[in-house]
Amino acid sequence: MKDFIRVSTAAIALIGFLLLFFNFSNDTMVAFDKWASEMFLGIKEINFFSLFGDPWFVIMVSLILLVFLFLKKNYRGLIFVLITVAGGAFLNNAIKEYVARVRPELPHQLTSYSFPSGHAMISILYLFTVAYFASEYIDDRKKSVVIWIVASVLTILIGLSRIAGNHHYGTDVVAGWAIGYFLFMVVVYWYEYLNRSLRKRSKRYE
Repeated sequence: MKDFIRVSTAAIALIGFLLLFFNFSNDTMVAFDKWASEMFLGIKEINFFSLFGDPWFVIMVSLILLVFLFLKKNYRGLIFVLITVAGGAFLNNAIKEYVARVRPELPHQLTSYSFPSGHAMISILYLFTVAYFASEYIDDRKKSVVIWIVASVLTILIGLSRIAGNHHYGTDVVAGWAIGYFLFMVVVYWYEYLNRSLRKRSKRYE
């Protein structure tokens, strides 16, 4: 059942991203962007959370996680983090350069392209990765649930902060969440499949 939910949600996320990728300029999406801007633009309390998606903060948290996994001798976990964070950043830049969507008008606006939001995409990747490994090493279901809730809420706030600061359109943010979640689930599947395969192989030689 868990695998079915994971595959289903990953498929929905990919489909959602592709729909936005090909249709972000149509009337419905433009109306959504206008609504999102009117809802969140200029809210300083939300804008603050952009900090937690800034590259320096993501790198700092990722390095701490890498050191932790290294000390635990979880070398496949190290690869997991590198794919989600570093690989996610590379994929985000590649998509941005291909789509070449100009950001919303703003004095001293960032020079990089807008679609998909890097903060939204990388935040879901690094926060869900932290939550995943925290849950793996914490043998307490209630604490794991709290960790996942915190990661999810923070991911949402980081994404909304990019609309509040007028650095992204709403569709940029939703697309970032969607492709980030899809990549995360692909890496989770790879990681767990490899772990199961290695456990089965080790049992054969016991």
